[in-house]
Amino acid sequence: MNKIKPLPAAPSSAASSSGSEDGDQSLLGEQRQQAVYTVWMKSLVFNGNGCTVYGADGRVAYRVDNYGCRGGREVFFMDRAGNNLIRIQRKSFCMLRRWEAHRCFDDGGEETTRPWFRARKAWKYGAVVVTMHGGCERTTYRIEECSRKSDYRITGEDGGVAAAIGRKQTASGVVLGEDVLTLTVGSGADHLLVLGLVVVHGLMNRCL
Repeated sequence: MNKIKPLPAAPSSAASSSGSEDGDQSLLGEQRQQAVYTVWMKSLVFNGNGCTVYGADGRVAYRVDNYGCRGGREVFFMDRAGNNLIRIQRKSFCMLRRWEAHRCFDDGGEETTRPWFRARKAWKYGAVVVTMHGGCERTTYRIEECSRKSDYRITGEDGGVAAAIGRKQTASGVVLGEDVLTLTVGSGADHLLVLGLVVVHGLMNRCL
């Protein structure tokens, strides 16, 4: 685990990403300060597929454990206690595929009338288009690939960068493997939304 333990963070960064002691449900829809997470594209379950997200305090903050094949049709994004936060499903129509995400709540229920967001690949633009459905007006985000493998960023309608992800680098400059990533969430971004999009990107690329 020393390989993937997050680097020491400044107090302001640590406070914004470590979450409360009794759970991370407080992040639901919350707009927070900039924070840095470590994302390990592996499940903590033996022979499982998924990913594990570590906060700045070095503790597991979130996880996905997919017991099916890579790129499964349905996965759940959970907090450290195993409470479901997002249910993500793959929808297929002939050659077209999209992913739909529904929010899960404290009582175990979820918003089923319409998805929280939908994501699809836009081949024309070489990006993933994400459409939000939680408000009166639709909001669109994009997941844009960068020049280096494993690197990408999430941008809003105004072109501003909501989050960026890339291979983790140690304080001494050593770049870790392609399955150990650093996720930087920008100030004002919804952390749960960003983390959900990271999971969708992994599903699209059969990384979990």
